[in-house]
Amino acid sequence: MSENRYDLISEVSLNTRVSAKLLYVSTAKYGGDWNSVPHTHACAEMFYVVGGKGQFRIEDNLYPVVENDLIIVNPHVRHTETSLDSSPLEYIVLGVEGLELMVNEEENNPFAIISFKSSGADIYFLLTNMLKELEAKAPGYETICQDFLDILVIRLMRGSDFSARLIPSTLQVSKEGAAVHRYIESHFKENVSLDDLAEVAHLNKYHLTHLFTRDYGISPIKFLLSLRIKESCYLLRTTDHPLSQIARITGFSSPSYFSQSFRKAEGISPTDYRAKYHISKKRENNQDC
Repeated sequence: MSENRYDLISEVSLNTRVSAKLLYVSTAKYGGDWNSVPHTHACAEMFYVVGGKGQFRIEDNLYPVVENDLIIVNPHVRHTETSLDSSPLEYIVLGVEGLELMVNEEENNPFAIISFKSSGADIYFLLTNMLKELEAKAPGYETICQDFLDILVIRLMRGSDFSARLIPSTLQVSKEGAAVHRYIESHFKENVSLDDLAEVAHLNKYHLTHLFTRDYGISPIKFLLSLRIKESCYLLRTTDHPLSQIARITGFSSPSYFSQSFRKAEGISPTDYRAKYHISKKRENNQDC
């Protein structure tokens, strides 16, 4: 009789369970009506591109991304993503608490982009199974999703061209707060109320407000409003849409409420902001001539 025995004892321990905690998983596919604004998270985010092409703006630099790329962005690093209209960007994103990145032994590297052209099927399998578990919510689904995250992180740390290690995060973010933060980013143009956000978090709205403010230093409604103002600034600079249309696009209930909120946030009316930007832009163009 022949027998092989393999004991589960390792000289090198990749203790991901202690450090990395899965907060959320979501999917996104870009349409022509979406403009993502630069933002940060208290947790790390891992984006896996499942289709299309686009760019990631990380701090002040642009990086092209394509199918089977994995983008890891450290906590508190300003970033956003854009899509090519001809090939809409589609991705799965994980929010992970307790994960920071070191690439090629360089500390404080804020991000990494890794191509999985030859082994993308393995990564895609892990991520899609996370989504299936979260949709079904069968008993033990959270444990299974965490196990999939552990496998994913360990595979990354094994990579020959990519080295990383886990560092305990100094700022703990609640799972509920992270879920609401991501929901607001994805739906701020819609009619979103505090009751809606409380339903996302499965908390009452008073507890949610306290939790979110503790996690991010701003209330959920103020955060929602800040994204709407940022988007309206972009539209004022880049389009000739009337104020009523911009108010509607960015989720404000009325043009008057939009103007009032904009003035309070920016210290200037939307009309004056647009005029000031156009004057400044004209001067720059004249100087270039």
